[in-house]
Amino acid sequence: MGFKTRVKNAVKDVRTSVAEDQAEQAKENFIKAVSIIQKTASKGVIHRKKASRKVSRLARQVNKLASA
Repeated sequence: MGFKTRVKNAVKDVRTSVAEDQAEQAKENFIKAVSIIQKTASKGVIHRKKASRKVSRLARQVNKLASA
């Protein structure tokens, strides 16, 4: 499976968990997603700032869910 596909699937897993109000699952998926996104950026498949933006936006969603 390609790197971009792995990133998209990881992001989708986090967003699905957030949509279903599963805070613990969202946190676990977020940690995995960050790893995949950073690995993809380090290989130059996506730009490092794009990776940072994705991680930041996911973190906001997960933290918003956790505080609610």
